[in-house]
Amino acid sequence: MERIQTAIAKGRAARQQLATIQPAKLPVAKDDGRVTAAWATLGEAPFNRQVFEEARIVAHVPGPAATAFDLVRTNMMRHLRENSWTRVAITSPSGGCGKSTTCLNLAFSLARQTELRIVVLDLDLRRPNIMRALGLNRAPHLPDVLSGEEPPEHGLVRIGANLAFGVNTKAVANSAEILSSTQTGAAIDAIEERYRPDVMLFDMPPVLVTDDTLSFLDQVDCALMVAASEQSTVAEIDRAGKELADHTAVLGVVLNKCRYMDEGEGYGYDYSPR
Repeated sequence: MERIQTAIAKGRAARQQLATIQPAKLPVAKDDGRVTAAWATLGEAPFNRQVFEEARIVAHVPGPAATAFDLVRTNMMRHLRENSWTRVAITSPSGGCGKSTTCLNLAFSLARQTELRIVVLDLDLRRPNIMRALGLNRAPHLPDVLSGEEPPEHGLVRIGANLAFGVNTKAVANSAEILSSTQTGAAIDAIEERYRPDVMLFDMPPVLVTDDTLSFLDQVDCALMVAASEQSTVAEIDRAGKELADHTAVLGVVLNKCRYMDEGEGYGYDYSPR
């Protein structure tokens, strides 16, 4: 653990030093046409509503089902803008908490704000879920980009005009080594430079299962933890929260799979077009 913390500290210091230099060379807010062209040339995947419903992806359209994700979106964007942050790791204490589903719904909720560009990278390399959830039969293999074997444009697939995904077609054995490598950091920097996303979401492995997430946290600005009601214990949430807070800023905890809510806890205004 001490080795990981030392590596993370060095990586964060390098990123902070780069951040003080980069804006003068490459203003993030400026789009001279190359960014728009880069997005336009990405391969586009079909928008399959039936597949999305089966995967519990509901935030691609406004309505009561999307409200909870929209609230998370609004609160998250406030913190990102206040701190000039872009990169958000989404994780959980243990498996089965619904972090990938939460990540996807948050991505589609963000994408409904058409002025934003969003990139989602599936970095749960041992148990990738996003490709299946999106119903993709064929897609680029993101680890090939992370390893430097393929350029950034060969690692992403677009759904709609402003939402792109980097997915895994299969599990990889050396996930910890990939996530902690300087090559992976350089590849993610290249993706960010080419596509200039307003938000990058990283679907990460559970914190308490492997060291994959902790070894990668020097590459992100903050983290969001997803816990499962009646599954995640207070001790697990507390331990995972402390692990995250030791390495990055923690935006908060999303309580998922909550079956019982008081009457006043829901948002009671349904939108009905007239």
